[in-house]
Amino acid sequence: MARWLRLPADAALAGSLSRELALPPLLARLLVLRGVTDAPAAQRFLRPSLSDLHDPGLMSGMRAAVERLRQACARGEKILIYGDYDVDGTTAVVLLRKAIELAGGCADFHVPHRLRDGYGMREEVIERAAREAVRVIVSVDTGIREAAVVERGNALGIDSIITDHHLPEAALPPALAVLNPNQPGCDYPDKNLSGAGVAFKLAQALLGSLDWPTARREKVLLSLLRLVAIGTVADVVPLVGENRTIVKFGLDGLRHAVNPGLKALLASAGFAAGRIPTAGEVAFRVAPRLNAAGRMDTASAVIELFSVAEAERAAALAARLDGLNSDRQHTEARILDHAVEMVAAKPLPPLLVVAGEGWHRGVMGIVASRLVERFHRPTFVVSIDSESGFAHGSGRSIPPFHLLESLESVAELFLRFGGHRQAAGFTLEAVRVDELRQRLETYAAQRLTAEDFIPELRIDADLPLADIVDETMHALAALEPHGYGNPGPLFASSGLTLSSEPRILKEKHLKLALRQDGRTLSAIGWRMAEHAAGLATGSVLDAAFTVEPDDYRGGWQLVLKDLQPAEAGRSGP
Repeated sequence: MARWLRLPADAALAGSLSRELALPPLLARLLVLRGVTDAPAAQRFLRPSLSDLHDPGLMSGMRAAVERLRQACARGEKILIYGDYDVDGTTAVVLLRKAIELAGGCADFHVPHRLRDGYGMREEVIERAAREAVRVIVSVDTGIREAAVVERGNALGIDSIITDHHLPEAALPPALAVLNPNQPGCDYPDKNLSGAGVAFKLAQALLGSLDWPTARREKVLLSLLRLVAIGTVADVVPLVGENRTIVKFGLDGLRHAVNPGLKALLASAGFAAGRIPTAGEVAFRVAPRLNAAGRMDTASAVIELFSVAEAERAAALAARLDGLNSDRQHTEARILDHAVEMVAAKPLPPLLVVAGEGWHRGVMGIVASRLVERFHRPTFVVSIDSESGFAHGSGRSIPPFHLLESLESVAELFLRFGGHRQAAGFTLEAVRVDELRQRLETYAAQRLTAEDFIPELRIDADLPLADIVDETMHALAALEPHGYGNPGPLFASSGLTLSSEPRILKEKHLKLALRQDGRTLSAIGWRMAEHAAGLATGSVLDAAFTVEPDDYRGGWQLVLKDLQPAEAGRSGP
């Protein structure tokens, strides 16, 4: 059972905001809870502007990177963009390639195959590029820990520009320029950019160096922000600061998507023309289709999708990605069922390492996320390849536990590893999986307490069903886009009566009708079918929920996050 924490908000600050800006009291309270406590900050938060984008020149290495790219464009030198196979990486490739073309250059690209190549840069790719007379390589969403690969490029006469957002090692790669707001000594104001975000800053600086009218430059940047927004949401970086501005304008731009591939992708995900997807819809309906290419086949299909000019070809590629996503869902479900059985067969350790022979490596991270949701433990899911003798793992974590630091504590076990606090991956010899499990369990036991294993729901406000009306909900829409770092408001309501028998959808989702003081609303609980046990018409419940439009019946519906017997939800601090 989750612990509900009702967040305290400074009533005086909320009241001042409400009066000064004529905001509904609930909206003012939610702003204060998000650290927005004065009128100017609230205005910037509620009405982001393109001027909120930081000067890209503030990022260390930017001047050298732009000068080298301008030189390469002027000389007609070959440029190679070295990307990654996830959404963040592929959208970064597409947007930077377009920016280079607009600057008069021509860039090819390389995206590794997840299964054959794994994550990161490879020397053989650099050597092939040298044979093909490439003179500049720009990495996107990768490269910050690739010193040996960059050194090989230097020896072959290739200049490297590294753009990445992952945490660096103590020594940076010896590149011509390193663009990463997290590198030591970089004064760039926002450290939370995605890989696509860092690539966009390079594109912004490159286009800013051209003799273009301001209106043309802004139009192109707004066009690129559509892709940056998708990559930013997909990579689950905090939607605050510059990321919030990027995603706000990028999602707004999707209403009028012009790119044939983008239009086909949105149509395949079920969005009508002119409809603006929310960040949540991008995360759950758009990004998985793009990620499926890198997980189940080759991510080059994503770059082709955004590069084709013919609507018919774009539709075919979008349909292919849709099919790959269905394959991914089936594969994920099969492995998840097996993993759950393995975990449930013995007492829960403080950290889970679940391994299986021949599990598809493309879904390890997703399965790890599902296990974290279910068991609330940091989790690594490992695919063992007995033929090669190697094992490949991907991990996800809970807030109190730093995954990358846990891997660094056993670094000698790995052939390769990397990541950050909430997500990480590795390759090691298969015979060392049991040792890895034992050592990580010990490491976690020394750092986690019983309290850390209890999920927490941070309740923003109590909200009676009678207050869920158009005026209030439309006002709260100003808080969007929602995502990691800027979650949608989480509400609680007590004494809700189940007005009909619960329904189970697709064997895993829960559908309820809840009544309070004469008002009845529909409620959906994704992957909450187990809560149906013991529920019957007339049951009285407390619910934690978000609110979204009810696309089928009109009005609003609750999206359940937790259900507890009446008043149980009030036991938390």
